[in-house]
Parts: sequence; structure tokens; C-alpha cells
Amino acid sequence: MWKHAGKTIRMTGALLVLASMLGGCGSEPAERTGTAQAAAVEPVSATFYVYDTVATIKIYDPKATERHLDDIRDLLGKIDLELSRTNEDSDLYQVNAEAGRAAVHVSQGTFDVVKMAVRYAKETDGLLDPSIGPLINLWNIGHEHAKVPDKAQLEAARRLTDYRRITFDEAKRTIKLERPGMVLDLGSIGKGYAADQVSLYLREHGLDSALINLGGSSIVAVGAKPGGANWNVGLQDPDQSRGSQLGTIRINDETIDSSGVYERFFMQGGVRYHHILDPRTGYPTQNGLKSITIVSERATDADALSTAAFVMGLEDGMAYIERQPGVEAFFVTDDNVIHATQGLRDRIMLSSELYRMAGD
Repeated sequence: MWKHAGKTIRMTGALLVLASMLGGCGSEPAERTGTAQAAAVEPVSATFYVYDTVATIKIYDPKATERHLDDIRDLLGKIDLELSRTNEDSDLYQVNAEAGRAAVHVSQGTFDVVKMAVRYAKETDGLLDPSIGPLINLWNIGHEHAKVPDKAQLEAARRLTDYRRITFDEAKRTIKLERPGMVLDLGSIGKGYAADQVSLYLREHGLDSALINLGGSSIVAVGAKPGGANWNVGLQDPDQSRGSQLGTIRINDETIDSSGVYERFFMQGGVRYHHILDPRTGYPTQNGLKSITIVSERATDADALSTAAFVMGLEDGMAYIERQPGVEAFFVTDDNVIHATQGLRDRIMLSSELYRMAGD
């Protein structure tokens, strides 16, 4: 999962374009003063290959040094040793390997993240289930030879997807999967957790202007741009190639996270099978949504809620998000209509004539 966590590429320059699956960070005419000041601050930045994707950290603070980037590399490496499904030395790998047999002693970080994932599972009635690994493995979406499994295989994998069979021992700090064949997968929360840990490190070291981009789907703005202007983030058009935008949104000291059918999928029999699986059926979610974008204070919340609300669908997902304090969202439906929560509606600037806001 967290491959090559130790590899980094040093980067320099004052580019404020954030290339990602969400589009780019640019600057609007109203933000020219802030943009000019940002351009005067050369960021200390690095690109890390983690979570099977590219993570970019850009720190726009004159106090930032290469040592801070080294610390962040080490921090991500530590998370790799906790949450990777593929690293045989990781906590998560060991928990999965001992499914149905033994409890596994884990780090405090791993213990807390898995407990957090189970809390989300309870809150969403299992729609966001960290034990969905057997279904993810079966579909293999995003890899070669992905195909629709047969019903018997799906039913067997679905029966193994049950967060209620994850047990914790607080005193011993152990986790156990009660049934053989169960598999934990923290893909719906892991990138957000990592982004929050990097953000916390930056704030603790007095670095108050930065962008954290983990795979494009989790983007954290630490503070504002140098000069106080907002970051202007491009929003991916789910029907177009990466980098094509339907509009932009301004964020300041916030996280933005997207889930959509355009990220990973395969075609079979003229049908698109995407990677967002519904634990109730075992199949990719089909509910008329193309994508959902969450804006919140914490990246972990945004990462988890974007998946959960997508599976819920427009009506239930919107109602669920409206009940979450400090969280906003917008949903893009198959008919190119954007449905936004009250606090987000006026912050979205559409640039594509193919889309419209609900109610317009």
C-alpha cells in the first residue's frame, strides 16, 4: 500500500498549480496581491511515492528547511510500517495474516486508526466498513485482469465483510479479526490520516502556510497562501481526463477530498465497474452519482465521509453530511447537476457549461 515511502524527489520553484485528480490550484484576479506575495516565497517541497500514488508537500514558509522534509519522509515511513497491507513488516499485514487465529499487538497509531475506522462503520451502519478487504481483493479494480466475479465468490467475500468481527483489547493494545479470511483495508481513511499527521507536524513546528497533496484525492491547505489569500483549487470534471475542470473552489486552512467513478474502473459488457463498493451488495455502487467532494477541517474525516456519503447516495448522503459539524459537500449526479450543502453552494465557481447548480 505505502510503497517506496523512503524515496523522495527534491523540488524547487514558486509554482502554485496543484496538479491532481481534483485539478489545479490557480489564482483569481481578486487574489492578485496574495498570489504575488506567494510567488515571492520559494517553497521548500518534495514528492514522495506513497500509497501507490504521488504525494507532494509544498511549504510556503521562510522557516522551512530540508530537515522538515526529512522528518516528513520519516513520518510517512512510520505510517507505512503501521498501515500498509502489502508490507510484511507492517501492523496491518500482521493483523490480516493472523485472521481467525490470534490477536496482534500493534502500535498506538495503528490501534487508533482501526478504532476510528470501526467508529465510522458503526455511524454509517456498515456502509464504510474497514473489513471490506475480501471484496476489494476479489474485484481487483485498478489492476490487470479485473473482471466481474461470480455470485458465489461475491457472497463468500461479502460474508467476511463485517466490522463487528473486529475485536480490540485496550489493555494489551491488540487487534483480532475473528474469522479466517477477513482482511482489513484502510483505503477509505489512510490517506486522510497521513495528511492529518503531516499537517500536525507542520503546525507544531510553526510552519503555517503549506499544501499537502496525497494522491490528488486528499488535499490539505495548512493556513492561507503567503499574504493571506485563499488557495483556489480546481475541481475535476468526472467525465473528462485528469486535469479537466468543472470549476474551482477557494479553501483556507481546510481539507478537500473527492471520491468518484472516474478514479479506478474497468469496462465489461459495456458497463463501467468502478472501485467504490457497496458492502451490502458486494458490487460497485450504482446510485446516479458521478462524484462527491467533501470540505472539512480534518483530512481523516473528509477521506472517510467522501466514500460513505457516495455509497449512501444523494438524498441520504446529503442528509448525513448536513448533520456533521464543520463538514460541507457537493455531489455531482449523472445528469451533470451539482447538489451542494448550504455552506458550500456560494463557494463553487463553475467554469464548464456542461454543469449547473441544483435550483438554478
